Amino acid sequence: MKKTYKIEVDCANCANLMEEAARKTAGVAAATVNFMTQKMIVEFAEGQDAVQVMDGVRKACKKVEPDCEIFL
Repeated sequence: MKKTYKIEVDCANCANLMEEAARKTAGVAAATVNFMTQKMIVEFAEGQDAVQVMDGVRKACKKVEPDCEIFL
C-alpha cells in the first residue's frame, strides 16, 4: 500500500536525509521525498499498519531534521 503525505522541510539536503531515514524504518518497503512538492510517498511492507509505521517514520525524520513536519 502506498500513501502520500504532505511535509514541511526547509532544504533539499534535509529532504534527502528524511528520505533515507524513512527507508530504514521498519515496515517501510520504499520511501520518496520530493522537496519541490513538499510531499513524501511511503510504500508500506505487506501486512504493516500504516499508522504505527508512520509514527516510526516521524520519529526517525525528527532525529535527522528536528524542524521537519509530516502531516498525517
